[in-house]
Amino acid sequence: QVQLVESGGGLVQAGGSLRLSCAASGGTKITYAMCWFRQAPGKDREFVATISCTGSSPYYTDSVKGRFTISRDNAANMQYLQMNSLKPEATAVYYCATGTTRSAIVKGDVDYWGQGTQVTVSS
Repeated sequence: QVQLVESGGGLVQAGGSLRLSCAASGGTKITYAMCWFRQAPGKDREFVATISCTGSSPYYTDSVKGRFTISRDNAANMQYLQMNSLKPEATAVYYCATGTTRSAIVKGDVDYWGQGTQVTVSS
């Protein structure tokens, strides 16, 4: 099975940057799209970004467009979420995941989840 382990979360001031990493293992992972979700305290988990299995067609939720960048390095079995110009509203647990189609992913229909990493943005 695919195993996903997130890292890079922490405390950052508003306007700052943070880079999340997701280490992936498993022979079939490379054939799947990768994605990031987040869940703030007391709120539902929401889609953040996704990228195709080849590293093309990045797609983002409107609230992070122009500030977040998703990428992947298949040779290293890694995916990343570069978060710039962070706002306090971005405070949440961020989860790495794998999925199939974009339409399914944005609704939370994914195949494998990581354990999550906490991101806290102070005002």
